[in-house]
Amino acid sequence: MSEFVPAGGAAPAVLPPERLPALFISDLHLTAGRPRTAAAFFDFLSGPARQAGSLFILGDLFEYWAGDDDIDTPFNQRVCAALRAVAAGGVSLFFMTGNRDLLAGEGFARAAGARLLPDPAPIRLGACALLLSHGDALCIDDHAYQSFRRQVRDPDWQAEFLAQPLAARHDHIKNARAQSEIAKSGKAAEIMDVNADAVAALLRAHGYPTLIHGHTHRPARHTHHVDGHCCERIVLADWDERPLWLACDGVEFKTGAG
Repeated sequence: MSEFVPAGGAAPAVLPPERLPALFISDLHLTAGRPRTAAAFFDFLSGPARQAGSLFILGDLFEYWAGDDDIDTPFNQRVCAALRAVAAGGVSLFFMTGNRDLLAGEGFARAAGARLLPDPAPIRLGACALLLSHGDALCIDDHAYQSFRRQVRDPDWQAEFLAQPLAARHDHIKNARAQSEIAKSGKAAEIMDVNADAVAALLRAHGYPTLIHGHTHRPARHTHHVDGHCCERIVLADWDERPLWLACDGVEFKTGAG
């Protein structure tokens, strides 16, 4: 049996046993400008995802999302329709925002047939106690990024940004992305990875679960020893023209690829 534990300490909502296996994906960066990755995503939704009980998308599904009124573009409509078809087929669909699609909200969730997750989100799948996160909050050594992250997650900043015309928001995001790529080229690789102390603090705060996250584009399985507890951290792969996912049957984890 699996459980979803919402934010705010509310009692967990029990999911039926048939919601297993669960699949986890992140960092697809979908855009009409990457047709092969988009095709891989649609193939994944029509194949492996249909065989799952639950699908958890842990951020950066889109290259960018300018607000829920961005849903009207043909490409975004197609993505939402494909997700909604998976949910209508009986798969429980969960979505967590990342740094690229942090403005995806209830409008997107309704269109996609998904349930929004907080970050972090503790869940239980069978014997597995898990903590789900996009992962960018753990990259605390990148001070410039963390300052930017605080700014764009401020409700007042978001309200002011969303009040702009959609075309202006698109231009702003494209310019910000270009500046970010320039900035990244001058940063040491280590500061763009998670900080071990931040990981330990998060694991400690949530009772030493298995941590699953994306964001860093460094897929691997790590062991962390925290307060005498041996914890696993699983980093999801980003997508580049082929589907890559993590599966959990309530006992063990396996990686999958299309």
